[in-house]
Amino acid sequence: MTTGYFTSVDDVAERLAATGYLASPAVATTVFLADRLGKPLLVEGPAGVGKTELAKAVARIADARLVRLQCYEGVDESRALYEWNHAKQLLRITAGREESWDETRTDIFSEEFLLPRPLLTAIRSADPTVLLIDETDKADIEVEGLLLEVLSDFQITVPELGTITATRRPFVVLTSNAGRELSEALRRRCLFLHIGFPEEELERRIVTTKVPGLDQALATSVVRVVGALRAMDLRKAPSVAETIDWARTLLALGADTLDETVVRDSLGVILKHQDDIQKAAAKLDLDAV
Repeated sequence: MTTGYFTSVDDVAERLAATGYLASPAVATTVFLADRLGKPLLVEGPAGVGKTELAKAVARIADARLVRLQCYEGVDESRALYEWNHAKQLLRITAGREESWDETRTDIFSEEFLLPRPLLTAIRSADPTVLLIDETDKADIEVEGLLLEVLSDFQITVPELGTITATRRPFVVLTSNAGRELSEALRRRCLFLHIGFPEEELERRIVTTKVPGLDQALATSVVRVVGALRAMDLRKAPSVAETIDWARTLLALGADTLDETVVRDSLGVILKHQDDIQKAAAKLDLDAV
């Protein structure tokens, strides 16, 4: 079962670009294959390189609903799959005191009392849907077990109601910052895509697309300086998102060029740790980039 959103790799690249997402050939190819093969797409890479934005862009160009499961430590079945509306169930039990338990139980474990969460919502959707399972590596490993049935057969079992199978398979994107190793069982069910920091020319195009008022020469300088910072041994290398933020900052400041004063005063936009800022201020040679 395929989702059928794209006709070719070039179609993916062109339509993503129309939303402002400039994809490398590897990204466009893997998105096309995930669509054509009906496979979940696991996107791994450092924070801020466009993993989540890729899912959002696919949803926009496919005119699909975006359903997002934000993972975090402690997320569980009730947050990911479904839960029962206990307050409403209690009211129903209280109102039906004259009924037998069998009659009441059949009623309270029905659709009316079910609260679907992101995974069940996406599986039951009859409309085009993109399911984003964001920052999967932040969830406990037990959560991966919940995902296996969903990603293998696109179905969810609710013991009280039975097995609910997707009538229209969602386009699934899982993201990971590689904070922990995901299980092999989960990886086997997905196509894998690593998004790293882009090549200089692609990043320059991304910056000029996202910050249209920026001078081309200044955009080139920004990308080169960020590349030099990434080559340093920093606690947190600047991401593409931070490159864009820096470009917007320079535009707001009315800077025409990158000089030592401008760079020093705005390093906090792209570097988020004081020791990184100090290291960059001491080692960055603008004449060399």
